[in-house]
Amino acid sequence: MEQLFIKFITNQATSHEIDALTEWLEANTANQKVFNDFVKINYTVDYALHTFDLDAAKKKLLQTIKQERSMFFKSRVQSYLKYAAVLLVFISAFYLYQKNGGLVADDPVLLNEKEQLITLQSDNGSIQVINPDNIKNVTDKSGKIIGKQDKNKIVYSGEIDEQHLLYNTINVPNGKRFELILSDGTNVHLNSGTSLRYPVRFIKGENRQVFLDGEAFFDVTKDPRHPFLVSSADMNVKVLGTKFNVTSYVKDAKTSAVLVEGKVAASDHLNKEEVILKPGNRAYFGDKQLSVEPVDVRKYVAWVSGELMFIDDSFGVITNKLERKFNVDIVNKYVELNNIVVTATFKGENIEQVLKTFQTYKDFNYTIKNKLVTITKP
Repeated sequence: MEQLFIKFITNQATSHEIDALTEWLEANTANQKVFNDFVKINYTVDYALHTFDLDAAKKKLLQTIKQERSMFFKSRVQSYLKYAAVLLVFISAFYLYQKNGGLVADDPVLLNEKEQLITLQSDNGSIQVINPDNIKNVTDKSGKIIGKQDKNKIVYSGEIDEQHLLYNTINVPNGKRFELILSDGTNVHLNSGTSLRYPVRFIKGENRQVFLDGEAFFDVTKDPRHPFLVSSADMNVKVLGTKFNVTSYVKDAKTSAVLVEGKVAASDHLNKEEVILKPGNRAYFGDKQLSVEPVDVRKYVAWVSGELMFIDDSFGVITNKLERKFNVDIVNKYVELNNIVVTATFKGENIEQVLKTFQTYKDFNYTIKNKLVTITKP
């Protein structure tokens, strides 16, 4: 049930999962106590608790129930009340936790339905929610310390004695970034909308292999006896020690690797073709073939320092990056806009400021409502 608790608290539970949780809570008071205790003492929900406003939650809950009664049929109200029952149990647990001194929130806000949290999944399937404000130890299922979280970064210990590979998976949602120091000292910056599966500790005699879905910048620690391998949906990138960026988003048309420093070999899964990259080169897989081109590497690594850099990019390509950066959904109903080419750099601007800049290239209208950006013809 622990996984279901976390999914509910972090706004990721489906209606069927909420129904299952409701039935489990209604079965007996012992189950409610288990849920209460989990909320009160489990460190994996620190972030959710720190962003939860008890009074606002009560007010919103009662207001929504009232609206549901007047707007929908009885069956719909009952369905919502099931959700409300679980939420009220959570509120109760939260209240007890806060009353006992377990929580001090400087600026509490109501959890946003769109908000997603950084999570760390262990080899045994357990999931922890990562609070970017925390400084604490990271432990395995037995309680052994395997690393330390320092706010928006986790540093893994290189002294863990493991005889076989144990994997962790970090999931970074849209709108957020994260940093890892792997057990060999390799530095990994993870961009928004990215998942990385990696060994808690690398094993002697084995390749240092990680699995990427999304985008990451790697500064790999040199170790000639243990090549570093990044596997993604369409490509593998093999290195000994270097700095490079890999982009492999499902929504993007191409998977690519850009070399900043050193030397890497990139190969595709389909044709088994391999190319050697020099600094300033980009290998990309698209249209069922692997290609290489010279590029301005700044464009591909600017995100590591929090920048959005576009150099002769089409608006159609840019929208995917905006969705990940600002955690929004963009619906473009002005098709001609996809053909404009943009060169611009942003750092610190919000989504509306970025859109206003794009309007100087070609006029368009837009609305922003509940994280949905709709673009229309003027």
